[in-house]
Amino acid sequence: MAKVNKLQITQIKSGIGYPVRTKNTLKALGFRHMHETVVLEDSEVIRGMLDKVSFLVEVKPAAEEKK
Repeated sequence: MAKVNKLQITQIKSGIGYPVRTKNTLKALGFRHMHETVVLEDSEVIRGMLDKVSFLVEVKPAAEEKK
């Protein structure tokens, strides 16, 4: 089975004062609160959304889970 890369994304700045489209992108990524961290699979769709809100989030590779 192919290994799926994951990204750890943290919201570092508020969406207040930005267009509704930007706020909707944050919501689609799974953010509800400031300084919240979500772990998502690395895909072209997610990368595109992150590109649109790059000034509001911080992206790191997710730590691998030990079994």
